[in-house]
Amino acid sequence: MILLPDIAHIVPNPRIELATDPAVAGCHRIPQQVEQLEQRVMDKIRSELPDVNWLHNFATLGPYDYVGIFEAPDVETATRVSMLVQIFGHATSEIWAATEWQRFRELLHDMPRAA
Repeated sequence: MILLPDIAHIVPNPRIELATDPAVAGCHRIPQQVEQLEQRVMDKIRSELPDVNWLHNFATLGPYDYVGIFEAPDVETATRVSMLVQIFGHATSEIWAATEWQRFRELLHDMPRAA
C-alpha cells in the first residue's frame, strides 16, 4: 500500500511513477549525487515533455525509493517519462495510471448490472 495525500481534487489525470534508484541506496555517502540526478532528470522531462505537469515527489519506505506523481496527456507521454527516468536517472521505474475517485464512481454507475 502506498499512502499519499489526498490529491484527487487537484489531479484530473494523474500518473504515479514508482522507482527504485540505485543512487538513492548510497545517498548516505554522496547526497549531492542524488540531488544532481534528480535535477538532471527533471530538466530533461521539462525540456523534452512540456505537456507533463510534475505534481509531487515522495521518498518512501518499502520496495520503492520514491514516488513521483505527474499529469500526462496520454499513456505514450507517461511512458516517455518512465524512459527518461530510466535513462537519465539510472532508475528502474513503473508507471501506474490513476483515475480520480469521483470519475471512478461515475464509471462504476455506468457499468451494466450483474444478473
